This record gives sequence, structure tokens and C-alpha cells, in this order.
Amino acid sequence: MLNWLAGFIILLIKMGFVLGVLLFLAAYLVWAERKLLGRLQIRLGPNRAGKFGLLQPVADGIKMLLKEDVVPDAADRPIFLLAPAVVATTAMLMFAVVPFGDTMLIGGRDVPMVIADINVGLLYVFALSSLAVYGVALGGWASNSKFALLGGIRGAAQMISYELALGLSLIPIVMLAGSFSLVAIVEAQAKYPFFLVQPVSFAIFFVSAMAESKRIPFDLPEAENELGAGYHMEYSGMRFGLFFIGEYVHLQVMGALVAVFFLGGWRGPFLPPPVWLLIKVIAVALVMIWIRGTLPRLRYDQLMALGWKVLIPAALINIVVTGFFVLLI
Repeated sequence: MLNWLAGFIILLIKMGFVLGVLLFLAAYLVWAERKLLGRLQIRLGPNRAGKFGLLQPVADGIKMLLKEDVVPDAADRPIFLLAPAVVATTAMLMFAVVPFGDTMLIGGRDVPMVIADINVGLLYVFALSSLAVYGVALGGWASNSKFALLGGIRGAAQMISYELALGLSLIPIVMLAGSFSLVAIVEAQAKYPFFLVQPVSFAIFFVSAMAESKRIPFDLPEAENELGAGYHMEYSGMRFGLFFIGEYVHLQVMGALVAVFFLGGWRGPFLPPPVWLLIKVIAVALVMIWIRGTLPRLRYDQLMALGWKVLIPAALINIVVTGFFVLLI
């Protein structure tokens, strides 16, 4: 009984730690993105709330909480209210299988530094990633707005298309690691990160991750100059904030998955393992922000052509080539 209770308390501590870091990092990734984009566009970015604008995320959070939560009269109210929570919750739940270290000695017992090490962790991530599309599609549909509906349909089509490329790009990684567990995949990179032997998989995964996160140049579901704000056009207050949080948590999830699958996860010299994982997640997020400030938005036909005509065939060819070398070696 005592062992069960101790294990349950440790699990709650790990969940609280991961959730706190996720929300804090999501808030300050927004600040970092606005400051970096400001510099790229020769302007200052937020600089009024606190020194260097560091209190801007706090001001934004207070504003979201105090704004009126408006629901359109013709909206499907239950689905309209539920959709933002689906996006934010699925993004956070993906971190349950991301390892942020090996083990830590707590109270005389080795505690794995992951919330849940399941042997099908990769499938768990893809299951939740597939569920996230419901928040986007239902939010657009339930708003009873043509622009929001178009954004929801675009989001669903984009996620389905790029999730295929995303999944296919990881099959060579599973071949090399011999497991679907994210912990085992990190352990398989003890000698070298998979980025060095699978650069094609890395490129496909990175581009698909940007499309999954709806980042420029793949932000067609929002497309302000065409759809106003896309699938979350009719949302206000904290429900809009949940969509916003979901987007930036998803950015961290994709950064963590890039680190786990290709950059050795928490491995690195001198610094503690969680710090290494955090550095890699932030580095991937900053590269995505840099790309946002550099490239223009794709047309929708270009978006779909890149996914179906370039990334998926390249991923299939890479699987065959990897399989050949695995059997040969």
C-alpha cells in the first residue's frame, strides 16, 4: 500500500512539473517569437510590460481571462465550447511519453524520468495527434461561419496529409531502434544521434511537424488575409487563449519529438539531462520561428502538392533504402 501511494505521489509530482514547464515555456515562446519577429522586421516587439517586455505574457494572460467569452447565437453551443479544450488537452497529453532523463534516485528507489514509459509510445503520440484535428475541425464547423468552416476543413485536410508523411518518416527510426518506446529510441542513440544516419527522415519529419503545428509557411487554416482568423475566428476570451496555448504547446511537443527521434533526446555532456532536452526543444522552436519570419505562406495547392507528391514518395523511398541497408549490415 505504501509503495503504491509513494509511486502515485511521484507520478503527480512529475505531471505537475511537466505541466508547469509546458505552460511557462508556452507563454515565453510567445514573447520570444514576438521579439524575434520584431527584430527580423526591423522593429522592437513588446517592450512596455516589464523590462524588455518580459511581463507581456502575464499581461496577455490577464487580458484573456478578463475578456468577455462570446458565443455566436447560431453556433452549436456544446461543441463550440468543447473544441478549444480538445486542442489544448491533446497537445499536453503527448508529453506523457516524452523522456526527460534516464532515472533519478528518490527515497531509495530509481524513478524513471518520464511520466509513462509505454512500449507503444510512438503510436500513442500519433493517436493523440490525430485527435487534435477534431478540435480544429469542430471549432470551425460549430462556429456557423463560412470563414471558420473553411479554416476547419483546411486544417483537417492538412493534418491528414502531413500526418502520413510524419508517420512514414519515422519508420526508419523504428527500424534502427527496434522499438516503439520513446525511451528505447533515445537509448538507441547512445553512440550517435539518428540525425547523422537519417538526414532524409529528419528533413521530412521537420517539414511535416511544421505543417502539423500550422506554422508559417503552412498556416493555411488561419490565413488572415483570406479567412480573417480561420477556424478560431468566432472565439474570444480564454477559449481563444486555449487555441493559442494549444498551438505553442504543440510547438514544444514537435520540438521534443525532433529531439527524441533525431537529436539524442536528453543526452549531452556536462549539463543535467532535462536541461539538454529543454535546450534542444527551444532550439527547434526558435528555428521554426526563424522560418516563419523568412518564408511566405504557400498556396493551398502548393501545400497539398508538397505533402502528397514530394514528402510521401520521398519517405517511402527512404523506408526501402533503410530496410536494404539494415538487412545488409
